[in-house]
Amino acid sequence: VQQLVESGGGSVQAGGSLKLSCAASGYIASSNCMGWIRQAPGQAREVVASIYRGGDRGYYVDSVKGRFTISQDNDKNMLYLQMNSLKPEDTAMYYCAEMRYCILGPVNAAVLRWGQGTQVTVSS
Repeated sequence: VQQLVESGGGSVQAGGSLKLSCAASGYIASSNCMGWIRQAPGQAREVVASIYRGGDRGYYVDSVKGRFTISQDNDKNMLYLQMNSLKPEDTAMYYCAEMRYCILGPVNAAVLRWGQGTQVTVSS
C-alpha cells in the first residue's frame, strides 16, 4: 500500500525547534517532488517547502525561509523538515506531500497526495 506517514509534531514554545519526518512506502510513478504542506485553523493548505526527488536543493515560502530546512534520505525513503526559531504563526497541521513538480504556496493539481498529518503547536 502506498502511503506517507508523518511524525515528529508536538508543542513547543516560540523560539524552539522541531524536526518532522515522513516515511514513504512506495511512490506514485508521475511524482517528481516531495514537500511539506501546512494548514492552520480556518486557512487553506499551503506548500511551505519542497524538494525534487534525488535533489538536495530546497524551495521555501518567504514566511519560513531561513528557519525551515527540507531534506531527504533517498535510501530510506524518508523526508524531513527541520523547523527552527518557531513562531506562534507556524501552528498548523503539517502534511508530507508528493507532487508532480515542485510548487510553493496554495495547493493545486500538482499535489498528488498527502499523509494524515502531524500537529505542530507553538505557544508564545
